[in-house]
Formats: sequence, C-alpha cells, structure tokens
Amino acid sequence: MTRWKLAYQANCWGPLGGNAVGVTSVAELTYRTFADMDRAFADIAAAGYEGVEVFDGNLLDHSVEAFRTLLEKHRLSLVAAYSGGNFIFDDILEEELDRIRRVADRTAEIGAPHLVIGGGAKRAGGARDGDHAKLGAALERIVGIARERGLKAHYHPHLTTIVEGPEQVRRIFGETSIDFCPDTAHLAAAGGDPAQMIREHRERISYVHLKGWQREPFAFTPLDRGDLDNGSIVEALLETGYDGWVTVELDAWDDPRAGAEASRRYLVKRLETA
Repeated sequence: MTRWKLAYQANCWGPLGGNAVGVTSVAELTYRTFADMDRAFADIAAAGYEGVEVFDGNLLDHSVEAFRTLLEKHRLSLVAAYSGGNFIFDDILEEELDRIRRVADRTAEIGAPHLVIGGGAKRAGGARDGDHAKLGAALERIVGIARERGLKAHYHPHLTTIVEGPEQVRRIFGETSIDFCPDTAHLAAAGGDPAQMIREHRERISYVHLKGWQREPFAFTPLDRGDLDNGSIVEALLETGYDGWVTVELDAWDDPRAGAEASRRYLVKRLETA
C-alpha cells in the first residue's frame, strides 16, 4: 500500500465566508469558516486523519501558542494555510501581499510546510489583457515570500476566478514558477480532466486537494460518491509517483465527521488495492 499522509480541510464545520472588516480594509480580508476549530479538529482526528489545513482567518484568530495547543490536544499536524486575493489591481496589491506575509509568518511559526493561494479576480466586464500577467507576477512574489519563511507556495485554481479550466491553468503556469495544488472538483467542474492535468503538470505538484463533485444539482461531495472519477485521479497520482500530503476537502456536509470518514475509507480502500 502506498503511504500517503492524509489531512482534512477544517472548512466543513460551519458556513464559509470572509472577514467583514475586509470590505473596507483589504489587508484584513481573510477567508473564514464560522465554526469551532476545537470541534472540527476533534472530528478530523477521530476520522483518522493525521493533518489539517485551515483558512487564513481561522489561523490568525489564534496565537501561535493557542494554535499549537489545539493541534497537540488532537494530535494533528498543521499541513497548510489557505489564503488568496484579487492580485490584478495595482492599487491594492501591496495590501494583499502584506496580508499574505502575515499568514505566511504564522504558518511558518507553527511549522506547516505549505501555503496555498487562490485568486485572480474576474472583473465585472470580464478579464482584460494583462490580467493573467499581473496575477502571475503577484504569485511569483508569493513564491519568494513563502521561500523566505521555509514554506512551499502553491496556486489553487478555483471557480469564479480567471484561472478555472485547463487552458487557463496552462496560461498562468507560463507566468509563474509557483507549484500547482490541483483541487480535483474545481478542475472537473470547469471542464478539465483532473487525472490528465495531474499527469501534464506532474513536475509542479507537491500538494493535493481531493474533493468529490456532483453535476446536478451542483454540489461537492465525499470522495465515494458523485460524478467525479476519483479512482482515475488516485491512479494518476500513483503513476506520477506522488508521495506528499493529500488533503481532502468538502465545503459543506450535513454531518461533517461522517463526510470525512467516508472519504478516508474510500482512499484507504483504493490505496490497499493499488
């Protein structure tokens, strides 16, 4: 059996949103799960995961000491923090990067290896010439911010940004050296073949998000259900020799612990027969 280290995103235990102060102060605009991280971590550990990823807002809510205590209580490792920004508007870019620095500082202080970044705003009138170049330049600066702190930076393509499907992914990776964090459900929902994209970009992949996806009605799901062929994705990761952390993510589920358990059972079974 291939030995992947399995982690879980703590965003499933409450509504997802952002810091309201960020509406008027972009440097404070973090992601956030409105939930008790102690409960989330307890369920993640009970489901059998070794690590956890959190949004930047939930990370910055805690002091270093308090967050370490929470991890130690549940015998979990912090694997990554997730942050993001618009990254195409010159007037606010430095404010956004200042926030990324604060997140990277906290992530590194706690000892996590990965910093995951989403973003690349869609303008109301559609993308303009130069937007991908601006995003790429911002991501390249984030590569440096992460490296200075001993972190590995990863770009996470996401629905509702200017990098969703395969052609946009290729385009942005022509603008920056940042690593690729494939979120398999977002890639599939944007018309991509996640397994093929993993093979194509194998040299950039050192951290992975796995998530199930259902077309109709649109929903994210545990890995053992939905329309996404997660078996082919696991095969692609094995074929390319991937051996890092694999983080399972599920944005919402009626019983978050049950969703986490179902996904882990699926992965363990697939890996036992690989």
